[in-house]
Amino acid sequence: MVAIVTGAGSIGPGIGNGRATAILFAREGAKVTLVDRNRAAADETAGLIGEEGGECIVVEGDVTKDADCKRIVDQTVVRFGKLDILDNNVGIDDGPVSVVDVSEESWDRVMNVNVKSMMLMSKHAIPEMAHNGYGSIITISSISALRPRGLTPYTTSKGAVIALTQAMAVDHARQGIRVNCICPGPVFTPMAASVEGMSEERRAMRAKASLLGTEGTPWDIAWGAVYLASPESRWVTGVVLPIDGGTILGSPPR
Repeated sequence: MVAIVTGAGSIGPGIGNGRATAILFAREGAKVTLVDRNRAAADETAGLIGEEGGECIVVEGDVTKDADCKRIVDQTVVRFGKLDILDNNVGIDDGPVSVVDVSEESWDRVMNVNVKSMMLMSKHAIPEMAHNGYGSIITISSISALRPRGLTPYTTSKGAVIALTQAMAVDHARQGIRVNCICPGPVFTPMAASVEGMSEERRAMRAKASLLGTEGTPWDIAWGAVYLASPESRWVTGVVLPIDGGTILGSPPR
């Protein structure tokens, strides 16, 4: 199997969703293209995969740009001969703002990074997958799309990711391409750690928000992606999979 993982680096020390997914794909035997705007961050992921004997390449690129997305897919196919899996992992959150407070510039940036990037990567990945009659595309949304909590631009963009996922699942099923969506809950990642005010007390509150009363990790998200990328999920498409410890079923923490 050959996979592309976007956002395969990390914005800080540790393991984020993209890095964890790339590592697990490689452990499962996939050849992986690691995509990130920050070459050094992707190189770090490549080093971790290399230490375990996995095979990968790094492609630096901005997935909000059509030419970069095409180049990422082209380089993957040139190096590995085909493309089977696309994990659309890139995303940003501009914080708790309403439509009254958000600037037009900020709104457009969130939509470009969170939605347009997935459209562009899929646009160039799907023809390669269709050529071989098989493909699995995984998009990363958020439980914020299912239970809004005052992050309106982010919530709206992640809702669009779900709609895009299901539309692509309908459009490309007869080409052998499955498209599914993961909605992570309040997982602790380097991005979450960088949020102002992310104290140990807040981490504990986030953990208690889940029915299980425990904190999610990027590995939880990555194992979901491994399943959706695998032959074991051959009859699964258009699915929205919350991986959140039951958070959306519980009451908001006070």
